[in-house]
Amino acid sequence: MTIFIVTQRIMKIVFVFILLFFSFRAIRAQNQLDYCNDRIRTGAEQTECYIPYLKDKRVAILGNPSTVIQNRHLVDSLLNRGIKIVKIFGPEHGFRGNSSNGTKVGDEIDPATKIPVISLYGNKKKPSKNDLKDIDVFIFDVQDMGVRFYTNINTLRDIMEACAENEKELLILDRPNPNAYLVDGPILDTKYKSGIGQFPVPIAHGMTIAEFAQMINGEGWMATTKKCKLRIIPVAGYNHQMLYKLPVNPSPNLNTEQSILLYPSTCLFEGIKINHGRGTDYPFTVFGSPVYKGIYRFSFTPVSKKGMSETPVFMDEECYGLDLREYDLQKLVDSKKINLSWMQELYRNSPEKDKFFDQSFSKQIGSIEKLVGVDSFRRQIAEGVSEEEIRKSWEPGLTRYKEMRKKYLIYP
Repeated sequence: MTIFIVTQRIMKIVFVFILLFFSFRAIRAQNQLDYCNDRIRTGAEQTECYIPYLKDKRVAILGNPSTVIQNRHLVDSLLNRGIKIVKIFGPEHGFRGNSSNGTKVGDEIDPATKIPVISLYGNKKKPSKNDLKDIDVFIFDVQDMGVRFYTNINTLRDIMEACAENEKELLILDRPNPNAYLVDGPILDTKYKSGIGQFPVPIAHGMTIAEFAQMINGEGWMATTKKCKLRIIPVAGYNHQMLYKLPVNPSPNLNTEQSILLYPSTCLFEGIKINHGRGTDYPFTVFGSPVYKGIYRFSFTPVSKKGMSETPVFMDEECYGLDLREYDLQKLVDSKKINLSWMQELYRNSPEKDKFFDQSFSKQIGSIEKLVGVDSFRRQIAEGVSEEEIRKSWEPGLTRYKEMRKKYLIYP
């Protein structure tokens, strides 16, 4: 009888442990993002939809390391299938992705394929008439981030303009926007138009590159009155609420899942006097400055990193601040909002508030006005305006944009 009771108790304990184990597994599963890669086929992966069209045509392609079919570069794949690629164009960071942010990139001969590579992030931003005279079709296939200050949409507009002027068709192999769930931020005031803000859209525009191309055509955002002839291979099995885990880093400094989803919020830190992880292995996920010593316990020291950031802000100085590497991304996705609380916290805790928005000390991307797109944000942060009130100031522009955007959506 005693043995029976002991056995029962042991079984109850084991049962409790099993229950706790699976409960913990369930909680963890809830906190993990539900990626849909297995249900999605990018435009590039649907070769049956465009390879026959490319046969016997002279092809130019805008590409970078994200231009892949699974783990193989699209250029290599097309060449292997007998497609004649006569030239390659490279965006910011270059065709092979080995240039730092904002660094001018020169023309070259690609060592792997021996095909001429023309940089659109150096002496010119737009293909010339001479560049296009010996091609029949131009392919655009790079991964975008879905935010106004990510420069691929600028390159897209420039290529569309050149194709329209020279009567060339643009074939867009569409890819999911990893931040497509997010449509948020103030509409760019055109007086702050710059290399990191070319269009009257919010910070996070919530469109794929092909949808954005349709908007450029439809809204007349090119210097020419002509429209670009578009041929689009949409992403199969995709909608805007699906989360897509990028198979390749879109740029050297967006090198983790955390950085990609934080980027619409944390890239704003490029407009303040702080290091936002450049010069570390985890850009856009850690933030700090020497002035926060004694205020924050977390610290890191940025160093020169070739191909990522050769001269980061506060190089070789210990910086104290925020560590968002373990931040729950599900909270960010569920909120469907750019996070403003980190900016508000850093300002509130800064012992040098008069220098908080100073950009004269560095070669960073530019003023907070160029990043956010309006002149009210600096004052709102300095005056401690609530997030709710800041968001109210983005209206009615944001709501009007959302309505306008519906005309150009390919995916539900």
